[in-house]
Amino acid sequence: MKQSEVIVIGGGLAGSEASWQLAQREVKVTLYEMRPLKMTPAHKTDKLAELVCSNSLRSKELHKAVGLLKEELRVLKSIIMEAAINCEIEGGKALVVDRECFAKYVTERILNHPLIEIIRKEVTEIPKNKIVIIATGPLTSEILAKALAELTEIPYLHFYDAISPIVYAESIDWEKVFIADRYGKEEGSYVNCPLTKEEYERFIEELLKAEKVPLHPFEDPKYFEGCLPIEVMAERGKDTLRYGPMKPTGLIDPKTGKEPYAVVQLRPENKEKTLYNIVGFQTKLKYQEQIRIFRMIPGLEKAEFARLGSIHRNTFVNAPLVLKPTLQLKKNPYIFLAGQITGVEGYVESTATGLIAGLNAERLIKEKPLIVPPKETAIGALINYLQTANPKYFQPMNINWGLFPPLKEKVSKKIKYIKLAERALKILQNWIKENLIIE
Repeated sequence: MKQSEVIVIGGGLAGSEASWQLAQREVKVTLYEMRPLKMTPAHKTDKLAELVCSNSLRSKELHKAVGLLKEELRVLKSIIMEAAINCEIEGGKALVVDRECFAKYVTERILNHPLIEIIRKEVTEIPKNKIVIIATGPLTSEILAKALAELTEIPYLHFYDAISPIVYAESIDWEKVFIADRYGKEEGSYVNCPLTKEEYERFIEELLKAEKVPLHPFEDPKYFEGCLPIEVMAERGKDTLRYGPMKPTGLIDPKTGKEPYAVVQLRPENKEKTLYNIVGFQTKLKYQEQIRIFRMIPGLEKAEFARLGSIHRNTFVNAPLVLKPTLQLKKNPYIFLAGQITGVEGYVESTATGLIAGLNAERLIKEKPLIVPPKETAIGALINYLQTANPKYFQPMNINWGLFPPLKEKVSKKIKYIKLAERALKILQNWIKENLIIE
């Protein structure tokens, strides 16, 4: 299929990044953005790449996974990272930006690029027989979401995001937990944290007192019964959680030979079992409250969290079932997804998928081999998660060290993350040269 342009739908961080990468490689782009003709409940302006939830792009430090991801994007000449650096304000170890400056910078760069045309219009149908990047974000319009659902099959598109916290396996106190499945029926893959009556009641007491994140105006507080926040369940009665996600029935603690009073179950989040999901613990608690209260759970006293829990409106596909590692739809290789709709979480992660979708759309239009970043890199680790996560339990993910392949050599925890970052940047440079990504 010979084409001279790529259509990008959505002018957020991912769509802006994809458009820029294409145009910089001499591909004509038509970028559709429905604002200001139709606003979302979260956006306030008509600017591209508007930051709506926070003006922090998180840590700048290389020993933090998100710091490495930002450095990889900078190396790959990301327009979003260029804007962030130009609009940075004092934020200590975090990359904090002036929101107005940031959105204005990206908008002007995109507007002034001779190969990018911006059309202010809501897209209600996915163009056929054209190369398209869909980057419409977590608040994708209902009409377009329906069109995407028809392409991917409705069970594979989610409209509500109930995220449970994830802990690093190495931070679990394995002496205090036991591995078992309810009634011994499954594969012995669940990690169980047993609680006594006193521990359970103390946990419930603190849970009920904890500070919560207020809902956004566009979020419906009438939660689905299948994904209630744990604090809402606790408000229904002190034993509600013992008959819900903390149910001990069918679990025998080998140390006592008895069922515990209550149990918190952890489920492996990846094949390597470096990450464990706290089952059923979706929550609207503030982050610091989550850390404080979840560390009351036996075995999690020193837990380190790869991700904390949340519940918010979101639109995303079940990536392991519908996406190729190139970010193309399995059912239609001319359609790419980018941003939070792929199942990544966060501004920087969304930008990374936009960059890869842009690179691959350019290669598809020019009939060159498509590329997948090495999983040792932060961008590659994120995309690898979208491919290898269990589709039965798939939830959006932000970048964290638990997604990276382990180092071959044993090193102290103090230098482990620096070594992972050094390895990633070295492999990234080789990948860039091998694929002539930056000429």
